Amino acid sequence: MTTTTKGTAKVTLPEDTQILVTREFNAPKALVWRAYTTPELVKRWWAGDRGDVVSAEIDLRVGGAWRYVMIGGGGFEVAFRGEYHEISAPDRLVNTEIFEGLPDPDDHPSLVTVTLSEQDGRTHMRMLCEYRSQADRDAVVESGMEGGLQESLDHLEEVACTLDM
Repeated sequence: MTTTTKGTAKVTLPEDTQILVTREFNAPKALVWRAYTTPELVKRWWAGDRGDVVSAEIDLRVGGAWRYVMIGGGGFEVAFRGEYHEISAPDRLVNTEIFEGLPDPDDHPSLVTVTLSEQDGRTHMRMLCEYRSQADRDAVVESGMEGGLQESLDHLEEVACTLDM
């Protein structure tokens, strides 16, 4: 059984409008990429321990859209969506991210750049989230996102470790 690196995502705030997440996975980047970009696999990790993913739509092409929906433990729906701007499999993915639960959600997109690199069969992820304002960034930080993110990334690693090359 592969040893996972549970709870090791590091969240920093490099600039007033940014959140930077770094994490290492005990899996090759091709498998992390596949788990990160395949709808049926996203359903297994994206909600962490906070609910069940009921929809994961991915049109993985520049200009293509994505949308994930989960039902939280209290029965409430949480949905995010966005558009792909850059795809360089299995190294880099750039997309917008919009939380549909906000008033005027299209006024509060973030730009997410995920970069994967591999050394000795382990993947290093760098996820830079850029917001339009410090207020938007701070609202995300104050939402408790870090706990959910840790859970999601733990499950992402578990899913990637179950895949075959």
